[in-house]
Amino acid sequence: MKLTKKSHACVRLEKDDRTLVIDPGGFSEQDATLGADAVLVTHEHPDHFDENHLRTALDANPAAEIWTLRAVAEKIAAAFPGRVHTVGHGDTFTAAGFDVQVHGELHAVIHPDLPRVTNVGFLVDPGATAVFHPGDALTVPEQPVQTLLVPVMAPWNKVSEVIEYVREVKPQRAFDIHDALLNDLARPIYDTHIANLGGAEHARFASGDGTEL
Repeated sequence: MKLTKKSHACVRLEKDDRTLVIDPGGFSEQDATLGADAVLVTHEHPDHFDENHLRTALDANPAAEIWTLRAVAEKIAAAFPGRVHTVGHGDTFTAAGFDVQVHGELHAVIHPDLPRVTNVGFLVDPGATAVFHPGDALTVPEQPVQTLLVPVMAPWNKVSEVIEYVREVKPQRAFDIHDALLNDLARPIYDTHIANLGGAEHARFASGDGTEL
């Protein structure tokens, strides 16, 4: 499986000439979904969900489909009839040849006065190459995770929580996502702390870069 990081929380996964894209939001490039066979969306916040990005994928590929939670599905089902699938915690499905499990139900707390939206995480290809994208939550799957996509900087977290999250999940490797709010001056601080204290191999990628899993 090939993993390619796009800006902020968006990643592309490729295997067997098929492409799965997760969370192509408003901070991601316009071509983030181009060529996608399937798109997964963790929740409704605009840095994870952008209807124009979804349209790019579905217009370019008539067979492309979307899997997401109810709050997002209700916003886009009419625009993409028959191509939007609603999923929730505990569900399993296959998208573009990738086996996917759904974990989690709620977005992390931003502030007690703000209502929590729903949020799901996607565990892709459980087993030797399992990749987990938690969206905007620190959900711990009930299955082993080889590659954890770590939301390193958000209005709802701090670096100590990120480190404890990596420790609790116990992945083989942790790659940064949700990083558009970090500039290059601050990134080394996060790199050092997560790499030294998280207990897993740690890396971050510029948009367009990635690795083979």
